[in-house]
Amino acid sequence: MFKKSIVVLILFLLPALAFSQTKKRERRADTTTASQNDTIKRSPKKNAPDAVNPADTIATIDMYKIITLQRDTTFVDTSLTVQKEYAVNYLRKDNFGLLAFANEGQTYNTLDYGLTNFSPFPEMGFKSKHIAYHEVDDIKDYNVATPYTDIMYRSVISQGQVLDATFTANTSPNLNLFIGYKGIRSIGKYINAISSNGNFKIGGSYNTTDKRYFLKLHFTGQDLSNEENGGIVDTDLFDSGNDLYTDREKLAVYFNDAKSFLKGNRYFIDHTFKLNKTNPNSLVFHHQFNYENKFFTFTQPTVSTRFGDAYTSSISNKTRYNKMYNLIGAAYSREDIGTIEFYVEDYNYNYFYRTIVLNNGGNVAIPNSLNDRINTYGARYTYHKDKWKGTALLSNSITDQSLANIDVQARYSIDDANVLSARYQNMNKLPDLNYNLYQSDYIAYNWSNNFNNEKINSLEVEAKTKWVSASLQYTILKDHLYFSNDFVPANANSTVFDTLLVTPKQYGNTINYLSLKVSKDIKFWKLGLDNTILYQNVDQADNVLNVPSLLTRNTLYYSDYLFKRALFIQTGFTFQYFTKYYGNDYNPLIGEFYSQDKRKMGGFPLIDFFLNMKIQEFSLFVKAEHFNSSFTGYNFYSAPNYPYRDFTIRFGIVWNFFS
Repeated sequence: MFKKSIVVLILFLLPALAFSQTKKRERRADTTTASQNDTIKRSPKKNAPDAVNPADTIATIDMYKIITLQRDTTFVDTSLTVQKEYAVNYLRKDNFGLLAFANEGQTYNTLDYGLTNFSPFPEMGFKSKHIAYHEVDDIKDYNVATPYTDIMYRSVISQGQVLDATFTANTSPNLNLFIGYKGIRSIGKYINAISSNGNFKIGGSYNTTDKRYFLKLHFTGQDLSNEENGGIVDTDLFDSGNDLYTDREKLAVYFNDAKSFLKGNRYFIDHTFKLNKTNPNSLVFHHQFNYENKFFTFTQPTVSTRFGDAYTSSISNKTRYNKMYNLIGAAYSREDIGTIEFYVEDYNYNYFYRTIVLNNGGNVAIPNSLNDRINTYGARYTYHKDKWKGTALLSNSITDQSLANIDVQARYSIDDANVLSARYQNMNKLPDLNYNLYQSDYIAYNWSNNFNNEKINSLEVEAKTKWVSASLQYTILKDHLYFSNDFVPANANSTVFDTLLVTPKQYGNTINYLSLKVSKDIKFWKLGLDNTILYQNVDQADNVLNVPSLLTRNTLYYSDYLFKRALFIQTGFTFQYFTKYYGNDYNPLIGEFYSQDKRKMGGFPLIDFFLNMKIQEFSLFVKAEHFNSSFTGYNFYSAPNYPYRDFTIRFGIVWNFFS
């Protein structure tokens, strides 16, 4: 009901917002930051009444700022580019390296391991359910000259829609407030595959006029609900391309009534206070607070033999988690040497169930909770002057847990078009909690472990130039944690696993991961060819970390103005491909992907046709997705038992209001 009320409210306000776009609010873009087709770059004629009215405000695009938690600032971009085409999706970002499942709002299989982020603290786990979950760094702050609204609408696979709307306004130069909601409902084409997700956010930022005190805060309420069908039972029927089974509802799936649900609320505050307002080199005190509670459930009224025997006649698993994080620090800054901050962290978590599992002797075999308090100390150094920007972070545990993190980053900007950067990270990471404890009504899915910390050494180098962009990453993993299937079929050569007994494992050997990504947008006349190629190599004794060796995305497009430059269009084709590999499979019961080495996937092309149009701040996106699906072979899968999407026509809009 709450999600429906939010959507109705936004749709009700939409006409009012549209009619509020009066001619008195013309905006001009900063030509150093805006694209050539950014229609905000218009200004009133010199003799026009609006130009001489002193009450009018001419706002430039650099007055509409988007600010990260680390205080990196970008500007609102209303241009229509190929990069915007890549980002008009459910995640609202370029998803190169992620492979979507058949229905919008489901999870994604990770093809590019370099996208993986690590935290030294133990997180809840259930990572496949968190891909669309907004973490702290995903929440941006704003500073805008006039109220600003960003709305994205997109059609889904079948019967539903995606709506993402954010409104922000500065009630004064010092105070900004924002509110936003992203919701999706999509039926999908397969049995038992409905997605119904919602991400709500509200918050703001404030600073005193003398710049002594800065405050950022937000609240998020998120729920991600998916019907889980476990994939199709007989992949041969799908591969055959038989007309009967192109109606996907006729393909049998493993589960007809299973459902997963992740819900979480977060309260976040980050603020700083300068001790002496007259001394530019005064101490600055810093406090950050983050309280979050979540739960993940898997329900299934009918027990399935796919997960083995069960204790009960129906399945109702629920994992609860909450954490409280506090950081207190003091920083000293000088323009010539930079800023150094010393801080302490307090991380308190509780991960629990409301049952215990006993062994045959009546003793506790599986406990019902994990909880701990972790205290660390650390230092962060930041230097930003002229063309250089760098940070160095060092943290270590005070309490008994073995936890450490070294993170060094540097960036050198030759000019706006040429930037070099590097990052080194050395982390001793505590295991995510679902590796160490899980309880289920399915007998085989109960475990209690005490795994070693994961050790991660990573080096990244990146060059963004006007000729080409390239990045190199080399990562060494020790004591890597992963999931795998313990079931052994009667036929050792079988690639069919009707039983899944997936449990966590720790790999004792070393894994070496290397990736090289190169991208270049070649333009000639009104044509463009945007290319991204990723090469990956994994050196390991066993098939634990599996990735495709080559991914490529190539977009050929045409751009032009029509109707006396009133309309801008961009149309073309996007080709995507990745080589065959032992792709990770998905287990909805635990909300995780697991490694397998029995069945390869990949080696199929994905070709999309798109036509995008833009009038002022309104952009329309039309796409024929995977239109080659019916004539290049039915071998396209997102995971070994989960087919990728068939041909479908989608449309969407992005509308920015400055009022």
